[in-house]
Amino acid sequence: QVQLVESGGGLVQPGGSLRLSCAASGSIFSLYVMGWHRQGPGKQRELVATITSSGSTHYADSVKGRFTISRDNAKNTVYLQMNSLQPEDTAVYYCNAKRLLPTSTVYDYWGQGTQVTVSS
Repeated sequence: QVQLVESGGGLVQPGGSLRLSCAASGSIFSLYVMGWHRQGPGKQRELVATITSSGSTHYADSVKGRFTISRDNAKNTVYLQMNSLQPEDTAVYYCNAKRLLPTSTVYDYWGQGTQVTVSS
């Protein structure tokens, strides 16, 4: 019931910045916890950051202090501002929407991903 489309990826040099956007449609955006995950070459997908409907955030230690997640419920959009990018940040970045119901049902939706490459 939720469709997610990421944008904003690209090629940057070490130390550069990118801002990723994730546009959501098809359901009530404000009910979902939104997050960003990434999967680098030869690596497992890992959590990067999450943000609740009220704005509470969580970051992976590897990106804390460099990345900022935010959301605009009126625009049904979540963002990931990435600063001080390093080659280790190279990955496909995926937008995620998750909702846990009292019935123990979990709704978990993913976008198709956007490539971020950090290289000299």
